[in-house]
Amino acid sequence: MRTVVLVHGFWHGSWCWSRVTEQLAARGVASVAVDLAGHGLNSRPPETRWGRPFDPAAFATEPSGVRDVTASTAAAALVEQIRTIGGGEPCVVVAHSQGGTVVTAAAEQAPELFAHLMYVAAFAPVAGRPVAAYGETPENKGELSLRLLRADPAAVGAVRIDPGDPGNHAAIRETFYADVDEATAIAAISLLSTDSPLGIPLDPFTVTPDHYGTVPHSYVVCTRDNALPVALQRRFVREIDAISTTPTKVVELDSSHSPFLSRPADLATAIADVC
Repeated sequence: MRTVVLVHGFWHGSWCWSRVTEQLAARGVASVAVDLAGHGLNSRPPETRWGRPFDPAAFATEPSGVRDVTASTAAAALVEQIRTIGGGEPCVVVAHSQGGTVVTAAAEQAPELFAHLMYVAAFAPVAGRPVAAYGETPENKGELSLRLLRADPAAVGAVRIDPGDPGNHAAIRETFYADVDEATAIAAISLLSTDSPLGIPLDPFTVTPDHYGTVPHSYVVCTRDNALPVALQRRFVREIDAISTTPTKVVELDSSHSPFLSRPADLATAIADVC
């Protein structure tokens, strides 16, 4: 079996995969969850997040410490993480949500390090447009994540939310964790970062049939997703198929945007099946 590299999405970190790594271990699958550039232990939270009393106006205008991160630079860092984890051998790489953007760029940069690429309710910008361009498409109708923003992304250089405000918790849970038990959802919200780099969804990198298109791949569609609508997930599958040498294997989970918390055993089974 190949080693599995687990890649989180915006505002999350390697912590969100802990229940899946347990389930993979039970199936004899080695896995490592990583922190993307600008996230987790690589994050740079705004100082105003910790100000007491909290100043919403200052929080909404402080420039982000991760504003220089792009999809291409984050992908280059991820390629080195995959190379280290696999000892230079190909790994199965699993990407959630906006992590799919970074992993797509990484697969173009170093396809030889990918034994398989699995998207989990993830963005897959393979058609030559940045992820941000999909926000205006009909398939994105009904997404709930943009209402969480607490700053102008262009002004601060990041996509900024405020998980520290209890008044935001119901909206965050509905967006990401609608089918996650309350205690786990509250714990997850407390671990979210405030900033994710705006440069990731704005970076219009290109992928090619000779590099990205040669990587075996699959897509886990989350059918109760409020952050990345099912119609947009299916559009990404069609666009992946248009550039790849083999068709996308599609697995459906009756879950919210975060099956790593609500359906970890089922997600681990899907991952183990491609190892």
